[in-house]
Amino acid sequence: MATPPRDDYGPRSIDLHRRLKGKLSVSSRVELSTTDDLSLAYTPGVGAVSSAIADDPELSYELTGRGNTIAVVSDGSAVLGLGNLGALGAMPVMEGKCVLFKELGGIDAIPLVLDTQDIDELVATVRAIAPSFGGINLEDISAPRCFEVEERLQDLGIPVFHDDQHGTSIVVLAAVLNALKVVGKRLDAVKIVFSGAGAGGIASAKMLLEAGAANMTLVDSQGAIYEGRDDLNEAKRQIAKLTNREGAAGSIHDAIEGADVFIGLSMAGVLGREDVARMAKDSVVIAMANPVPEIMPDEAAAGGAAVIGTGRSDFPNQVNNVLAFPGVFRGALDARATRVTPAMRLAAATALAGMVPSPTAERILPSPLDRSVAPTVGKAVAAAWTG
Repeated sequence: MATPPRDDYGPRSIDLHRRLKGKLSVSSRVELSTTDDLSLAYTPGVGAVSSAIADDPELSYELTGRGNTIAVVSDGSAVLGLGNLGALGAMPVMEGKCVLFKELGGIDAIPLVLDTQDIDELVATVRAIAPSFGGINLEDISAPRCFEVEERLQDLGIPVFHDDQHGTSIVVLAAVLNALKVVGKRLDAVKIVFSGAGAGGIASAKMLLEAGAANMTLVDSQGAIYEGRDDLNEAKRQIAKLTNREGAAGSIHDAIEGADVFIGLSMAGVLGREDVARMAKDSVVIAMANPVPEIMPDEAAAGGAAVIGTGRSDFPNQVNNVLAFPGVFRGALDARATRVTPAMRLAAATALAGMVPSPTAERILPSPLDRSVAPTVGKAVAAAWTG
């Protein structure tokens, strides 16, 4: 296993943020040295640009930065694995997402944290700001509200993508496909258990089903999800119809018995090594809770897991949506797509998995710092857009 992780990232990160006072800045693309420069960039010349766009709104993609700019929008209701931290608590994460968009995808991204958690207000606000952007990345909005917010914004004419759902599901599918190659098992023949039935868990389960998975159970804080359980919201009722065919009840410790694949999208410390020991031989453990996973890699290895991934950057096999969202938006913007379709998401997952043609237990996905990931995923996504 890798060297044990450092335990000082929290205080070091606070020091970094205090010193920089945020991770983003705005820079100009034009020179302002003469009055002629000023006249071209601003008045009087800019009036002709504004009039041209008013006559033909599509010119906004050519004459402004809109076509390469997205908004990263959050209400702070589900920040990482930390919960409802509110708008200001979400800001450091949204700034971080914007840095990743720029560094990995070449996309200008603006963090917008909204001081409301009302669905109607969220939808209305995004509609109002949409003309400034070529796409909207929804982030850290709690389930089940996030499903409705995203669905109601699909008619904006620009891609609206809830990353906690679809970025997560893209990377989970790619990771599972390559992990199963390592252990020599087929997707349609394995038992998959999820800890977590929020946005990421439900979206990932749906995508795995579309890819051919047949035996899957999701477990939330109250236990296994099954059809007929009387405390489920609508999103969970729908996924219950597609999973847990036997209608088994019980906790994650019950559901894990004999499982080939564990996917964690919940909270720290859900599993122990004794749980992993009760999984099938050559098991796969993907524990994605951040900042602390459902089980630490050394514990999963002690329990007998053959392939282990987490959402963190300081362990092998980082299974994190940073591998997806820069490329997805790069492709969507390049194709001038008006939405992100299921076919585009599947193309992203397939391209991502294909970047590691011979996966190993220590490498099932490319590194998030591999600068070829976003362009590769982006080309696949753009090619899958059919209009």
